[in-house]
Amino acid sequence: MGDLYVPDKKGNTGQKIVTAVGRIIVSLFIPIVTFAVLWAGFIFLRDSGASQLIITVVAIIWGVGGVAALFILSNFTIQRLPVHWRKRFVPFLFVGPALIILGYYLFLPAIRSFYMSFMGKFSKDFVGLANYKYIFTDRTMRLAFLNNLEWLILGTSLSLIFGLLFALLSEKSRFEKLAKSLIFLPMAISFVGAGVIWKFIYAFRPAGEAQIGLLNALVTALGGSPVNWIVLRPWNTIFLIVILVWLQTGYAMVILSAAIKGVPVTLKEAARIDGASEWRIVFQIIIPSIKGSLVTVGTTILIVTLKVFDIVYAMTNGLFGTEVLASQQYKQMFKFLNYGRGSAIAIVILIAVIPVMWYNLKQFGKREVF
Repeated sequence: MGDLYVPDKKGNTGQKIVTAVGRIIVSLFIPIVTFAVLWAGFIFLRDSGASQLIITVVAIIWGVGGVAALFILSNFTIQRLPVHWRKRFVPFLFVGPALIILGYYLFLPAIRSFYMSFMGKFSKDFVGLANYKYIFTDRTMRLAFLNNLEWLILGTSLSLIFGLLFALLSEKSRFEKLAKSLIFLPMAISFVGAGVIWKFIYAFRPAGEAQIGLLNALVTALGGSPVNWIVLRPWNTIFLIVILVWLQTGYAMVILSAAIKGVPVTLKEAARIDGASEWRIVFQIIIPSIKGSLVTVGTTILIVTLKVFDIVYAMTNGLFGTEVLASQQYKQMFKFLNYGRGSAIAIVILIAVIPVMWYNLKQFGKREVF
């Protein structure tokens, strides 16, 4: 890079920096033009009257090829910048597109939802804090808050406890890989799919009829009467939380198992030689050593429980006292068409999630993940 020069000590002009500035302009101009062409193609496809099949095929080719062309041209031009400028631009070459997409699909909708949360039912009239007042005073919303708190406490803690327990037990087993595979298997199922599966497990038929639900089949086989588990308040919320624990235990187990294997074996062996029991090793050596992983897994599951919706919707649709914030937000937006209240609930969920995400990222930063 011999094109960038500065005046010497005597004040001589030296060689000009025009070439370097020109390179910077060209390096910025080419990716911008490429992006503009891609955007124009997107608008054309969106407004085109061609058949859906043709639009889909062209969109795939245009999208994949266009993104590849944008990256190749951007990388090609950045590599021809002066070294200090290259170091500044290279991170944005890789992170920039992701930030743009996140901003377009997450940040802008969040801003729009915040604006709509101060509007009336059809987003035409400004109502101030009326929607937020409804959220914190309505009886159904108070029940949703309490249920979400129950999901937070029981769902997160039980997933962590069982995940840690299975991680510790599987480490001692000869069938560790098989056991972990079976426990992790529910993670491959969507929340809606899990809801359908457990709907059969909790299925109820009146006494005297054949029970197709696994639990009621066991109860009647032992001489008991069938129970309608889904409508049994306040236990029905706990029965739904069991589904989340069933799904998330495998995730917690895999992460914590990897963390446990990172605990020095010599440290555990030294404790055993000193006469420490297995329980003492777990609570005084293993758990303190994997504290970072416990926090990471716990906060991740916490975020899932804060915005839980699929299980409730698939199992009860929020009936029988099982409402949560996300189910109420869905109903206000798409059933009652009250966009103001629905947006306000979405903002409350977002505000509740942000501190957890910030804390999680802070912990990642301490562990030099970023």
